[in-house]
Amino acid sequence: MTLRWETLTRQAVPAWAELVNLLGRVDGTEEFYDAEDLTEDLTAEGFDPTQDSIAVWDGERLIAFTQVQVASGLTHDEGHVRAMLMGGVHPDHRGQGIATAMFEQMEPRALELAAARHPGAPIDLRVEAGLETDPVRALLADRGYQVARYFTVMRRALPGPPLGPVDPRTQPLTEDLFEATRLAHNDAFASHWGSAPISAQRWKSVVSGHAARPAFARVALDAGGTVLAYCTTGQWVDNELYVTLVGTRQAARGQGLARAVLGATLAAAVEDGSFETIELDVDSENPQGAGALYTALGFTPVRTTATFIKPVPAAPVR
Repeated sequence: MTLRWETLTRQAVPAWAELVNLLGRVDGTEEFYDAEDLTEDLTAEGFDPTQDSIAVWDGERLIAFTQVQVASGLTHDEGHVRAMLMGGVHPDHRGQGIATAMFEQMEPRALELAAARHPGAPIDLRVEAGLETDPVRALLADRGYQVARYFTVMRRALPGPPLGPVDPRTQPLTEDLFEATRLAHNDAFASHWGSAPISAQRWKSVVSGHAARPAFARVALDAGGTVLAYCTTGQWVDNELYVTLVGTRQAARGQGLARAVLGATLAAAVEDGSFETIELDVDSENPQGAGALYTALGFTPVRTTATFIKPVPAAPVR
């Protein structure tokens, strides 16, 4: 078997989408992306596919890929660089050393990129390792990665259990509030594990990118127009709305605002009538008790994924 090693390109997008969606089914993550989602990925801030990706071909069939993305800011909690490695191998080609070879190429690239953007900062090589049955976990352990966190995906039927009245403190997220909501998010997630400040360009993708569904996003403001809490949404699967983010500024916690904005999003989704379910994911160790809030609003756990990290000490600044 002769494999062809290249990088991800726009021409590769249809084959890339086919492989990604196959992996979402086979590996049970149910993470699905269409060609427009992946085209958007190719032009994401700070991502150069000619250096930060690999595409492995068997003839005209894409059988493996990987990407590296390094955050533009340091993590709030520890001041580390978050260097994400993402990818997968077609089930028919596993056990042939392809994943190992991709790690051998892309780990050095991740470290190089992280050191260039954040000289002198410790680096966390980070991999979202799917379900417990994902074969990549054994490879990660062999390469020095360890489980750092578990995340629970939760789902709620729509319309589902009756909702109370919409909290009058909430309103739709409109374009004029995008930047104020980004600032609220960076404040809210400053207390969340592994989170780093999000740039204006990245935030634009969250609230108005191809998969974003801003019509269902909701915010709560104070009298001066500062965004105190927010709920953003997207859609990757037919008939399913996804809650991408829920957060409350640290100084505004304890007022029920997270429940208010999420409840308002649920009400909007029910009124629209296009969705059968709504999903979100939550850090299993969320210090604000988000899991209990989601349970109270009718969400139930459906699967658990793990994030693996390999810490790399800061390199001396030359």
